[in-house]
Amino acid sequence: MTIWLSIGILFTFSTIVFVLLRWGNMKCVGVTPVRTFAFIAILFTSGLDVGLIMFPLTEFAGYADLATNPEYGFSNPLAIEFGFWAFFIWAFYFLTCFYFCVIEPRVKFFEIPLVKFINNLVIIGTSAFTAYLLLANLPWYLPELGDGESIVGTFYLVVFAVIAVSVFSSTSIRYVRVLSLGSSWLFLSLIVMMWSTAFLSETSNVGEFFTTIALLGDYFTNLEHFILPINDYHEFYLYWWFAWSIMIGQFTSRFVGGMRTYQVLIAMMVLPSIPIAIWFSVLYYYSANAIPISSFYNLAMVFVGVTFVINSLDSLVRLYTDNLNLTVKRFGKVKYVVGNITFLSGLTLLFKLDFLQIQWVGALAIALVLACFSYILVSHYRKVAAIDSSPAENKIDFHKIELVN
Repeated sequence: MTIWLSIGILFTFSTIVFVLLRWGNMKCVGVTPVRTFAFIAILFTSGLDVGLIMFPLTEFAGYADLATNPEYGFSNPLAIEFGFWAFFIWAFYFLTCFYFCVIEPRVKFFEIPLVKFINNLVIIGTSAFTAYLLLANLPWYLPELGDGESIVGTFYLVVFAVIAVSVFSSTSIRYVRVLSLGSSWLFLSLIVMMWSTAFLSETSNVGEFFTTIALLGDYFTNLEHFILPINDYHEFYLYWWFAWSIMIGQFTSRFVGGMRTYQVLIAMMVLPSIPIAIWFSVLYYYSANAIPISSFYNLAMVFVGVTFVINSLDSLVRLYTDNLNLTVKRFGKVKYVVGNITFLSGLTLLFKLDFLQIQWVGALAIALVLACFSYILVSHYRKVAAIDSSPAENKIDFHKIELVN
């Protein structure tokens, strides 16, 4: 599967270069345009899940253990963690966002029945994996509820409640702004609190923060190491990002509010990477200096992680139910909510039993991307080559934008 993943990555970055050369200065307008801040908030909270909050503290030690993992020796644990989560890999989202905003309305590849079916398998599988990640990480962050290793009944109830809230919030688009902006502010508040405790104490100072964050420079001087898989664990991450890429592009494309193509790329790669860089630097300082994290901060991280999961699942559930016409309007709110909760809960347990793997989902996403490109070459090359603007029906109504924001 490494070769398949490498093909997908190289194709993606080559296509991004082509898009920038061909349409780099074109304005992109989605069907529901919003202002840039709201777009970034929607992107950030929809494009990330609980792993951003819960994974780093469990991973830094592994990246530092060069005896076991000598392949990480080219950089430091903070730069490696950042490379697995930020900057370059957000370009996956840019490509799919641009495609669904500008090209898909003319091509309609994802409306082909078989393609629609496979795409929705990817969305549903990733939704369940998102819930599973929360379930798998709760023992580490809430050891007081168990033995710190096993998944107990309370954790299943927490994840069930998260799925239920997510499904309910997906019943109306008006929850998007509340969830996205609310999750963003909660995350920023968590960063400020933990940053203050780490760098404003009697035994530390602000200068140590800048010394820590400077370690991220290793990422940018070693970019070539992060493009193709470093090892099986990095491969897992990259497949995971591919699993997300199509649906996040499909969801966020509707909110692009008139930015030029190159500005969309900058917004999607750089702006989300800034809070990630600060957050990881704070966590790495705690890890490297063996600073104990209080129960309050553990609970706070779980709470923020839960809001991220709700926000992500809300977006994913809305996508696959719209695509498959499994809507509230068709079935009613009660059947819609009960059906989706039951379905997602069952799939989450399949990931728990190792019956499903996110790598399979990511491989399907790569297959869709390559098939889409082939379809365009065979059937719609002239139509795509003639594109010089976003679809005419996507017009910016500034009064509408103001209402959305």
